[in-house]
Amino acid sequence: MNQISESARSADHPASTASAACEWHLLLAASAGPLETNDAGIRSLLENPASFDWETLLRLADEHGTSSLLYQNLARWADVIPSAVLASLRERYESNVHKSLFLARELIRILDCLDSLGIDAIPYKGVALSEVYYGDMALRQPGDIDLFVRKRDVARIKGAVRELGYTERVPIPQDAEEDYVASGYECSFDSPAGRGLLEIQWALQPRFYAVDFDMNGLFERAVNVTIAGRSVKTPSPEDLLLVLSVHAAKHVWGRLIWLCDIAQILRRESLDWDWVQLRARDFGVERIVLVTVLLAHRLLGMKMPLPVEPGILADRAARDLADEIAAAMAAGVSYDVQQLSYFRLMIRLRERRADRLRFLARLALTPGPGEWEAVHLPRFLFPLYRLVRLVRLVSRFARG
Repeated sequence: MNQISESARSADHPASTASAACEWHLLLAASAGPLETNDAGIRSLLENPASFDWETLLRLADEHGTSSLLYQNLARWADVIPSAVLASLRERYESNVHKSLFLARELIRILDCLDSLGIDAIPYKGVALSEVYYGDMALRQPGDIDLFVRKRDVARIKGAVRELGYTERVPIPQDAEEDYVASGYECSFDSPAGRGLLEIQWALQPRFYAVDFDMNGLFERAVNVTIAGRSVKTPSPEDLLLVLSVHAAKHVWGRLIWLCDIAQILRRESLDWDWVQLRARDFGVERIVLVTVLLAHRLLGMKMPLPVEPGILADRAARDLADEIAAAMAAGVSYDVQQLSYFRLMIRLRERRADRLRFLARLALTPGPGEWEAVHLPRFLFPLYRLVRLVRLVSRFARG
């Protein structure tokens, strides 16, 4: 047994802490993807089915986005699991099938429109991730359509999707549009079919997170895949691993499905780990990648990639953070992104002092929609929004 596996098993598994319940154990065991099921673990847990609070299990599956995986991996145990529970899971699965088909149609409609205008767009989550890495778009619960776009195309894309019936969820004042594209990273759109159904992103995260990802390179390295019979571009597996790791870290790995996604990529792909580690180092997200992989290993039983082991052994902070976050997930603890404790955690996730300082400086001085809504300044006074941002931030933390 390698050193990492021994270390992982010697630590208390978060699902065995006093605050966790057997429902969390079963959710983990039954959230393996289609490439790797944990029948032995499920069988062991189901020896006493009367001990389960099945409503809690269903709620956890919904919260963590894994109800379809849960249905797939529990359907074989129909002689043990209450029929009403399996029926409820099947209903969720079928609902997810219908939503996935609808989103696939919408995705193709949007991509066809943008293609006709000569605009590049790259889907990277939702049905694209499901079909490519799960082999079935219904196994991952999609929330919306996520597209990476080029910064220069944002204005044209807004106009194009308006013609398709989409409206901006939070309209940005015309005179602030340039500043928003420079400091922000996404724009969300509602449609008659639902709120926040489409998100376009021209950066990986808001500027203040200080992860200056190479978006031009992401477009150049994109690979062709087939989604619902249509050829589309999606990020390379190496880029996608970095993108999803950083996205999960931003949300403190609060949903198990994000770790399932990482596990599926690592199980299906033979990654160029030299490239991944070099780029993670360049972007200052080595620790984030280590924590993500370690969580997928500990919670989902994913085999630890050998190239990652030296980094985990060398980074005690990454191991401590993985312990802390795994325990929080098991206990159902959530993080308030408006609280000082959240920002402290974001700083701890960065291994380089320079990135921590950039994070703090940008956090304090990067204005956004909140500042533009709080104070209306003429264009020539826009630099003063940095001061407005600082004042609002200090006031928020003082209240917290």
